[in-house]
Amino acid sequence: MGYERFVALGDSCTEGLDDPHPADGRYRGWADLVAARLAMDAPGFRYANLGVRGRRLDQITAEQVPALSVLEPDLVALFGGANDVLAGSGPAELAHRVDTAVRRVTGLAPKVVLFTLSDISHRMPFGKRLRPRIEALNDAIREAAVSYGTELVDLWPDRAADDLRYFGRDRLHLSELGHRRLAAHLLTALDVPFEPSWLADLPGAPTRPDARAHAEWLWHVVRPVAVTRLRNRLIGRSPGDGFLPKRPELLPVSTDEIRAWISAPLPGNA
Repeated sequence: MGYERFVALGDSCTEGLDDPHPADGRYRGWADLVAARLAMDAPGFRYANLGVRGRRLDQITAEQVPALSVLEPDLVALFGGANDVLAGSGPAELAHRVDTAVRRVTGLAPKVVLFTLSDISHRMPFGKRLRPRIEALNDAIREAAVSYGTELVDLWPDRAADDLRYFGRDRLHLSELGHRRLAAHLLTALDVPFEPSWLADLPGAPTRPDARAHAEWLWHVVRPVAVTRLRNRLIGRSPGDGFLPKRPELLPVSTDEIRAWISAPLPGNA
């Protein structure tokens, strides 16, 4: 079936970090790519993106989900939970937040897609400490998908997570290649054809960090983030405060947007 009203909910991954479009530097990301592809099949298609960086699941539920009652989408994709994991939420809290978010979203949209998180333990020196919380989050997402009858894009088994080429400088946000791959996974779940190269293995061996790369990453990326998080905690500020959704209304996807968002040819668009 075709979709006419697509809404993407979530955090920085939904917003499109770390996929700046080369034409204007604005963040693109998997949701824009999926919207562009869906728009090719439905002349009246419209798309909204409510994702805001730094948002936890409870914030997504409170700030983004209520808009669905006004937007009345026929397709919703929810990507969230990473910030809950990074903030140290335990299994019970994660399960509660997931269940609350999914229950409310499925009550407002006929078709909902959820995502598990990939395994980040290979990408950073202390990643294994996060693995139990990621597994707890993913278990809760899988259970909610069954309980509420959603589609599920399970990223945990995808070994692309071991290849740094799919990720940005911070090793958390997806690169352009990573967003394309995620878009391909979602389109597969929706049974919509897409450019095969989006899901093809990258040439050569996966890029993995050595000890020097780890040290540079800790100093140039982790240290500034840790300082910012500490300052935010002291002043009561949450990550993402002051940022607004990049596309809060359901708007048509123009031909120019399709061309700008999709640089690789799609079936029937070569």
